[in-house]
Amino acid sequence: MGSTLVSTPVGVEPGEGIQPEDGKGTIRIIVADTQAIFRAGLRKIFALEDDIRVVGQAESLDQTIAAIQKFSADIVIFEAALSPNPADAVSDLLRQSASCRLVVVLQEPDQELTLDLFRRGAHAIVSREIEPEMLVDCLRKVAQGEFWLDSRSVAWVLQAYRTQGLRPAGSRPKVSLTPKESLIVSCVTQGMKNKEIALRVGTTEQVVKNYLRKVYDKLGVADRLELALYCLNHRVVEGVGQAKPVVQPAPPTNGHALAAPGTANAASAGSGSRS
Repeated sequence: MGSTLVSTPVGVEPGEGIQPEDGKGTIRIIVADTQAIFRAGLRKIFALEDDIRVVGQAESLDQTIAAIQKFSADIVIFEAALSPNPADAVSDLLRQSASCRLVVVLQEPDQELTLDLFRRGAHAIVSREIEPEMLVDCLRKVAQGEFWLDSRSVAWVLQAYRTQGLRPAGSRPKVSLTPKESLIVSCVTQGMKNKEIALRVGTTEQVVKNYLRKVYDKLGVADRLELALYCLNHRVVEGVGQAKPVVQPAPPTNGHALAAPGTANAASAGSGSRS
């Protein structure tokens, strides 16, 4: 392995930013964490994996933003403690790169924060005590477009789904979506981002955002997660490729990967904030 962490705000070891010609499957990682020993530990873990490479590192929110802008990364491992408001930080980081995925590290379980992070677009939420093998598995799942939560967090998401379903039928008016609105909503529930939806529909990201705002107002929802839960419960986009929530089996160490885009699930809505 290369040298230890350098003192510059964002560091890269020699050769880490250079991909081999046949390295299309390499998962490029930025490690953002306040503790140098944790960052060093992750680097040692990933050095043993042929398909995972650390391309950048950061120890503050500003440095994390700089790292995303400087390095081409697939995943950012982001410690929630780097920001006084982790949910807002997730939204800010995702705006820096449409293709980068976020794995948020929590010091301790937090139901409200977990749901908020997921709503804002986090692709995985893990404990600081996660086993190395589980973390590696998580990164590979996330790189494939799936979402990852531990058992407790899965239960919280499902509880949010059930709570949505228990709302009185008359609390929200029945609405009718246009064919294009239905298609866009279906894409959202499959975990697609606005850029991907625009390509699928044949329009621009701004037009997709405009459509989503109209849909939010029609259905009385606040964000993408609530939109997906509402649509699944009320079968708003039935017949447009919509499926019921699915949680994939996971190793016995309590980690769970949620179904990838294409097999929609309640948590797949965690692809971004309201727009």
